[in-house]
Amino acid sequence: MSARIEYGKKEIRVYLDGEIDHHSACLIRVSVDEAIMRKRPSLLVLDFSKVTFMDSSGIGFVMGRYKAMKNVSGRIRVENLSPSAYKVMKLAGLERLAEIKQREVV
Repeated sequence: MSARIEYGKKEIRVYLDGEIDHHSACLIRVSVDEAIMRKRPSLLVLDFSKVTFMDSSGIGFVMGRYKAMKNVSGRIRVENLSPSAYKVMKLAGLERLAEIKQREVV
């Protein structure tokens, strides 16, 4: 798992790539949380377009970033979820915390 972080004026975009499990979520969490505390964005966008696998750690990762963004009075959006990841996130109730968007089918 890797994450590329891009900074905008008032937003941070995180492009996730690979598998999200407990180990990888812990590694990425540190760099994303540091970026949030340093830049204090109004929006954090998590792009899941290149995520190939996600266990429950993916849900925990999103929930933790929601809490981090809440601490800086920001919001979170999760984009490009696979149909199965989108379903899991909806079942977990994450749409109450973040805007979640399924990957568009081409």
